[in-house]
Amino acid sequence: MEISVILMVEMTEMLYLYDHYLKEFDGVIVEILDEKSIVLDRTAIYPRGGGQPSDRGLISYQGNDFGVVESSKDHDRVIHILSRPISDREKSLLIGKQVHGSVDWDLRYKHMRHHTALHILSGIVYQKFGSRITGGQIYADRARLDFTLDDMSKERLNTIELEMNKVVSDNRNVKTFWLGTEEALEKKDLYRLSADLLPKGLEKLRIVDIEGFDAQLDGGTHVARTGEVGTVKISRTENKGKDNKRIEIVLTSGA
Repeated sequence: MEISVILMVEMTEMLYLYDHYLKEFDGVIVEILDEKSIVLDRTAIYPRGGGQPSDRGLISYQGNDFGVVESSKDHDRVIHILSRPISDREKSLLIGKQVHGSVDWDLRYKHMRHHTALHILSGIVYQKFGSRITGGQIYADRARLDFTLDDMSKERLNTIELEMNKVVSDNRNVKTFWLGTEEALEKKDLYRLSADLLPKGLEKLRIVDIEGFDAQLDGGTHVARTGEVGTVKISRTENKGKDNKRIEIVLTSGA
């Protein structure tokens, strides 16, 4: 019979929101939902969301290692999906115990570089053409955004690519801070998606600011300086319909 075990903890402390370079952490297992799904009281493993894929990682307890192959957010909890099942005996031993976690840093850093690159891309397209985002996705080897663009001429694309690499070469500082939700929503330049797609019921929202260039609402992980992104190349474009154009980028060098 499958056993589900739970402690009375309402939320997971999401360490990745405050330190994008945190590679290791300690946390307590507060829920074991099924043989491969656990919740910790705190984690640095990013759950998929906002177009950014989940981190992968490792959770260790007294010499026993559990790979984390996927992570997702359920309200205020982060659920970690393990690479192997936990036996019923292990469940009773692990619940309430402190474990050591680590992030697959190579994968995380690729996501960070691509995510910051997308912020640079969206900042340029918004500032120069007044276009907002209609969709996007980050991968380990590329990333894309869809925009409310009516024209995607070669001249425009050349301008976008040139301006992106200028922001990278400026090596601008990338910082995060928080604003009350009401104040943030009054600053319409901060959100590039439709306002009805923003998270509901939050008292504050997180801002990612590329200093002197662009600031946006965002909950993902980023590099500390734009120079870490590396050289940006527009690799592919696609017409997704009237006033909806896709731009895909790759990073051809960098950290």
